[in-house]
Amino acid sequence: MKSDIKLIDYLAVRRSIPAFQMCEPGPEKAEIEEILRLASRVPDHGKIAPWRFIVYRGQERVRLGEALLKLALETKPDLSEEMIQVERTRFTRAPVVVAVVSKAGPHIKIPEWEQLMSAGALCLNVILSANAHGYVANWLTEWFAYDERAYPLLGVGSDEKVAGFIHIGSTTFPAIERPRPELADTVTWIGGEE
Repeated sequence: MKSDIKLIDYLAVRRSIPAFQMCEPGPEKAEIEEILRLASRVPDHGKIAPWRFIVYRGQERVRLGEALLKLALETKPDLSEEMIQVERTRFTRAPVVVAVVSKAGPHIKIPEWEQLMSAGALCLNVILSANAHGYVANWLTEWFAYDERAYPLLGVGSDEKVAGFIHIGSTTFPAIERPRPELADTVTWIGGEE
């Protein structure tokens, strides 16, 4: 994307890269800050920023993987060796993982649903901003986004929810197109000319 591609051309080919296909280099701290600064420009009714970021980098990703493996084994002690390795590497597949955490809640004016959608828009904007900086990205949730036992490990508060984990890095794999829905299957027209 750093080749200054036109936005319309970029949107025609935008594609997430699987996290397990990512490698170094990832963005440095200053680049991450710029990615997040740009990503924060989302619809936000009332300007309340009902979300926040948690950035996981370096060896902390290894510690998190081991801690999540321990939680997974508490629930499923008979995990296969392959799944043990998957759990262990949840946060080390990409050089940087950014959690988008929703702080949505009751508000006198702003419906909670709108706050949640703002967090979802933020997840996509992190991907777009990472791509604009020349990195690949993928939005994942995974089981621990929904298991509140993992929240203290991840730095997520008990009154918060994980909107997604955005994995950011580089890749040596080509972006392969996937099937996309046909507009005829997803669009309802009401009024206007044919």
